Amino acid sequence: MNVRRVTVYDSRTRETRVFAPIHPPRVGLYVCGMTPYAPAHVGHARTMVVFDVVTRALRRWGYRVFYVQNVTNLDDKLIARAADEGVDPLALAERHFAAYRAAMERLGVHSVNLYPFATDYVPEILTQIAQLIERGFAYRAPDGSVYFEVAKFPGYGALSGQKIEALRPGARVERDERKRAPEDFVVWKASTPGEPSWDSPWGPGRPGWHIEDTAMTVRLLGERYDLHGGGLDLIFPHHEAEIAQAEGATGAAPLVNYWMHSGLLLFEGTKMSKSLGNVATLDGALDEYGAMTLRLYYLNAHYRSPLDFDPVKSLPEAREAYARLAQPADRIAALLARGGPEREGAELPATLADAAPAFVERLDATLAEDFDTRAAIALLFGWTRKLLESGVNWDDLSGPALAELRAPYDWGSEVLGLFGGPTGDAAGAWAEIVPVAIAARTRARARGDFAEADRIREALAAVGVRLEDDARGTRWSFASAP
Repeated sequence: MNVRRVTVYDSRTRETRVFAPIHPPRVGLYVCGMTPYAPAHVGHARTMVVFDVVTRALRRWGYRVFYVQNVTNLDDKLIARAADEGVDPLALAERHFAAYRAAMERLGVHSVNLYPFATDYVPEILTQIAQLIERGFAYRAPDGSVYFEVAKFPGYGALSGQKIEALRPGARVERDERKRAPEDFVVWKASTPGEPSWDSPWGPGRPGWHIEDTAMTVRLLGERYDLHGGGLDLIFPHHEAEIAQAEGATGAAPLVNYWMHSGLLLFEGTKMSKSLGNVATLDGALDEYGAMTLRLYYLNAHYRSPLDFDPVKSLPEAREAYARLAQPADRIAALLARGGPEREGAELPATLADAAPAFVERLDATLAEDFDTRAAIALLFGWTRKLLESGVNWDDLSGPALAELRAPYDWGSEVLGLFGGPTGDAAGAWAEIVPVAIAARTRARARGDFAEADRIREALAAVGVRLEDDARGTRWSFASAP
């Protein structure tokens, strides 16, 4: 099976490499997902939109992607938050994860095949810990906890560039006198009264943070797989620990052929952090700006670059940019909805008729170079400008001609998840409903009942339908998403 040539910047080798799956065209993709102890924020959403596009694009190009995104439904933060709220930590995780899935649906992230929960993989976790102990990479502490001994794994630090002798306890790396060295990390935590626990050969306890990921991936994707994604802040210690655990337990290396990391999302120039109180919730951003504005904002930057979430400047700019970008797409969709794909009319001038198929190929080729969404979006803006400056009267065009003009926007919908207005059967339903409402509005105006006419216009606007009155009558289209 022929698939498109794709290049990927690999965080481990620090170079852009041609993407070559282990078993083409199959691709195993794993992305570190939520620890649902609080509502999802806009930083989480950037990573998920990035890998949603990666998956959409690979599938378009002929790859069969199996996308796994884990759910850490039990850890220290979850237990602490549940204690504050007086609820069961597993129930708290379920609640926040349900809200997260609903937000992903609103955002158009539908590409994930499986959301495995950490606590569903305790048997696999226990097996992997036993392998680590047997192979000399982990040890049992007196209280029944088990630690990975970093010094025993020579490759530790290759992903992040850290050297063992320079390591100090940091984020989620505990200071614990029971460890043989400060950099050692826990893979099994001895039970604490009042916390969920499971039986193990080392005593009752629960999994450490890092071990769930590698236990899942060995079970779901194999000892080696193609692509691992996540935010830049996870490189150390989390992803470094994943490599050490999996390769130490199985002896198969490398664990992952390609590591992809999305850049940090800043809040007005500062790293977004719940502890700093500068976190914008995803639901709040969706309510205020809409899914299409957020997706354009995330994707109109290279995925590896930092991005500043500025509600005063960058988000309103993204809203205005999306409205400009979507104007022809909305107009074409409305015309096709009214007249159908076989509507009669003029054909395209040669300059446009020859341009659309080649333009879609340019979009694919551009994105295939390390998933450069910013460059692809720049091309889409160029197409919009070309259409607006062409002088063609879209109302006079045939259905096939309009479909040719729409092809680049169809690509943007399929791959980037943009232009999310009604299409297909939904558009056909609107084509039946809206003219009835327009006729009622016209009758109201004719009898001088302008309050009723305004009410109908406002009701249509509320569901995303825009009306334009001119000498020829009233035209309608789908309004650009905010």
